[in-house]
Amino acid sequence: MYLEDYKRWSEADLEDSALKEELETIKGNDEEIKDRFAVALKFGTAGLRGVLGAGSNRMNIYVVRQATQGLANWVKTQGGNQLVAISYDSRINSDVFAKTAACVLAANGIKVRIYDALMPVPALSFATRFYEANAGIMVTASHNPAKYNGYKAYGPDGCQMTDEAADIVYAEIQKTDILTGAKMMSFEEGIEAGMIAYVGDDCKEALYDAIKARSVRPGICETAGLKLVYSPLNGSGLVPVMRILKDIGITDITIVPEQQYPDGNFPTCPYPNPEIFEALRLGLELAEKSGADLMLATDPDADRVGIAMKCPDGSYELVSGNEVGVLLLDYICAGRIEKGTMPEKAVAVKSIVSTPLADAVAENYGVELRSVLTGFKWIGDQIAQLEAAGEVDRFIFGFEESYGYLAGPYVRDKDAIIGSMLICEMAAYYRSIGSSLKQRMEEIYDKYGRYLNKVDSFEFPGLSGMDKMSGIMDDLRKNPPKEIGGYSVVKVTDFKKPEETGLPAANVLIYKLEGGAEVIVRPSGTEPKIKTYFTTLGKDLAEAQAQKDTLAAALKPIFS
Repeated sequence: MYLEDYKRWSEADLEDSALKEELETIKGNDEEIKDRFAVALKFGTAGLRGVLGAGSNRMNIYVVRQATQGLANWVKTQGGNQLVAISYDSRINSDVFAKTAACVLAANGIKVRIYDALMPVPALSFATRFYEANAGIMVTASHNPAKYNGYKAYGPDGCQMTDEAADIVYAEIQKTDILTGAKMMSFEEGIEAGMIAYVGDDCKEALYDAIKARSVRPGICETAGLKLVYSPLNGSGLVPVMRILKDIGITDITIVPEQQYPDGNFPTCPYPNPEIFEALRLGLELAEKSGADLMLATDPDADRVGIAMKCPDGSYELVSGNEVGVLLLDYICAGRIEKGTMPEKAVAVKSIVSTPLADAVAENYGVELRSVLTGFKWIGDQIAQLEAAGEVDRFIFGFEESYGYLAGPYVRDKDAIIGSMLICEMAAYYRSIGSSLKQRMEEIYDKYGRYLNKVDSFEFPGLSGMDKMSGIMDDLRKNPPKEIGGYSVVKVTDFKKPEETGLPAANVLIYKLEGGAEVIVRPSGTEPKIKTYFTTLGKDLAEAQAQKDTLAAALKPIFS
């Protein structure tokens, strides 16, 4: 079957000459042909994601057309405005794929609002809500390596698409011939017919206004003298992040020159991911030279933000997503109580794999902290529930350990623009009172205990990768460990059993160990890897780290 598909693609009059050339270079290479055609990229709640190239198992204009025709078929059953919002980041062909999607939608009689230049995930989520669209499309592969691209689909609420909607779209995709099944009109025709229009300045300005409205201490940055190094990691964060920071009064900003402008090749780092040191290395070097208070980086689609903070001895320390989440929760709670802007029955939300230190901080301030499944759409779902009850103002903050933050209901996905604003405001505030982020983090640890949260990942590439991952998870369920690294397992929570967790079913296992440590095992929803999350608690960092190392060593053979 895959050889027949390869032959059909090879004989087709493909519009993209690069795809034609690629097909010619793999002629006679069964393994390469099989890798591109034996399976198709599966559309799910996170949309599509894959390596750029020719074939049904790659990201290209034909896969995008097919996916968008499936989405269009679903939109046409939804009533409403019959409109879809589209944005895209700096990745290779992101602009091409975005316009391709617009052309398919327009040909199906569905109106399109598309950004006239690359803009990040939060801008797409906002535009979807602003225009009361039926759906949104964000062309991005987030922080994957440069050879990847993807297509995130959003529902009318600005959240990533629900399971039910994604299943319907996927069924429609499967009915659509990949090369000929999508309706098409040219982008110019769509503009002339009034089916395609650009996102207006009113929408763009409304996003910035909504973000600035969530400031905890307005005006603090104008006088604090914060010195910042910023990197958009060659992505979409440059324009919106710089706009917000300048609006709140931060003027001493040095941008990492090699990572300033959009470049889908991401030449300075293999993974444009603010979670890893290599992506932040150039920014750290610049911070050390300039003596900056803070180094900040956003990923290509600007939904995640990572930082390095200056310590009292002049060194710089990378701050984990959990630590930034806790710092922000603490800052927002303390600041809003001080300013009298804390709502009654305030609610914060975190993912189940994020640090329990946040629970302790929330309890200290009398804030209800809800834990939800991994994936920011579940945090968005909690905001939606509050909104439906007429209580959306109760939501003050949500975060995931994977460097995603949101403070406010104006979008329903993680937002590195507001994350950058609040991190800088927080750093400026502590600077203004003679303190620092580092000092505040140590005060939090002194008060609540020395938590350590670490994540290890095990990759399973290739066509057999998903089967291997599934086998490992099945075996852990059939043969649950009684101890890990010498620590007895006192409780196992299987999130495939919603009757026990009270949450929707998910492929996640949590092991509570004697002494309070915790290990979580879950396959990634977007990459071929299994992640293990460790929470340990010691009298100091060394003790917590030693326990983590023991637990990780005990688990490693299971994933090897």
